[in-house]
Amino acid sequence: MRIFFLGVCCFFSLFGLAQEDAETNTVKAIVKNAQTDEPMESVHVVNLNQVVGTITNEQGEFSITAAVNDTLYFTYLGFKSQKIRVTNDMFRFGNTEIALTELAYALEEVIVRPYQLTGYLEIDVKNLPINNAYQYSISGLSVGYEGGNKNPSAVTKVLGAILNPADLLRNLFGKRPNQMRKLRQMKEDDKIRDLLASKFDRETLTELLQLDKMDIQDILNNCNYSQSFITTANDLQILDAISSCYEEYKVLNRKK
Repeated sequence: MRIFFLGVCCFFSLFGLAQEDAETNTVKAIVKNAQTDEPMESVHVVNLNQVVGTITNEQGEFSITAAVNDTLYFTYLGFKSQKIRVTNDMFRFGNTEIALTELAYALEEVIVRPYQLTGYLEIDVKNLPINNAYQYSISGLSVGYEGGNKNPSAVTKVLGAILNPADLLRNLFGKRPNQMRKLRQMKEDDKIRDLLASKFDRETLTELLQLDKMDIQDILNNCNYSQSFITTANDLQILDAISSCYEEYKVLNRKK
């Protein structure tokens, strides 16, 4: 009986070590253009499970920390984004090729003349639109609130968030603990930050956080970010905004 018990302990110890090794394995592969078969440089590769990122080199090669069944997300401007599930064969052979397909756009003639500029700076400056989104700073609070355009409802929106912030944020984040835990990891990975800073489509954010675009917009709306900010901010700014709002939620929860 004692021998059997020792055998079971050894088995689970080896199994645990094997799992630990699997988590620290490195996937190596090459990304190519599906149409030309040429290697693609500077393709962003993100492990959606472990929230780490990298980019391909001049030969289209990359390496990234991954485990079996992790999902790798590939994105490059002008190409269709792609998700690949990590398999044992990718670790064994190391010569995996991933092909990305160019997006086909039907371009129409566009005349870029939105503001009828004259060429005279003093006149043109007066004709350019001004961002009317106002952010309110409240004494005693470390975070400001964007209330939108300058009108009475903007102030009401800010005061409503201050008077009853706990219930608001609890409804937003309480049902999404797993997604929100990834926020800090995303902010700490330089490759992911660089990728998000160059994107405005929310596509990578939705994949990483497992939220749809409407969820992201609802979070920002209820955290008092203006429609102007939500529309024009890049994905990194959106990430920082959601993260800031989530930190407020955690602070309020600790004070209960």
